[in-house]
Amino acid sequence: MTTPLEKFSAAMRELPLVAILRGLAPAEAADVGDAIVEPGFRLLEVPLNSPQPLESIALMRQRFPQALVGAGTVLGAQQVRDVHAAGGELIVSPNYNAEVVAEAARLGLVCLPGVMTPTEAFGALASGATGLKLFPAELASPAVVKALLAVLPAGTPVMPVGGITPMNMAEWRAAGAAGFGIGSALYKPGKTAGAVREDAKKFISAWTGTTLA
Repeated sequence: MTTPLEKFSAAMRELPLVAILRGLAPAEAADVGDAIVEPGFRLLEVPLNSPQPLESIALMRQRFPQALVGAGTVLGAQQVRDVHAAGGELIVSPNYNAEVVAEAARLGLVCLPGVMTPTEAFGALASGATGLKLFPAELASPAVVKALLAVLPAGTPVMPVGGITPMNMAEWRAAGAAGFGIGSALYKPGKTAGAVREDAKKFISAWTGTTLA
């Protein structure tokens, strides 16, 4: 049986892009999920401020066993337990909350808390974070990633989130970003699955440097 950490490690090697599906409804989870997973995404996040997010997580967890599916905007330890009960294996937060990280680690889930400063970054890692979400990236720069990586433990994944597009990924990668979280540029409520698929391919092409048919 593949563990959440093994799925995360594989995705970080192959395509370290987190699809942030804020506003996704359970009725569209299958079609939107297909549009993202079939081209190559393996990291799926449904923020908890979406309609019936736990239902969407459960549906996608069943439909895409090869993917790491979980929740974003996780703000408390009870929410971590709720996501775990729904089958979620990924916990993403906009902030660093020691109780959230510790509970995710206790349950064997991948946890990516939001950080901006070295103090938050080291605190998150000490609590058991799997990697770090640099958020909001609009407040930072590639130079911030480079500076953080100079002092963080070797191999720490730092993933900028916020304002990431296929056009600006290269400069962040050059600074050492291990991957990205991608939100409204990939999915937003009302966007068709076909349009989501086309944008998913653009992000994949930007990461791999190849064009997908």
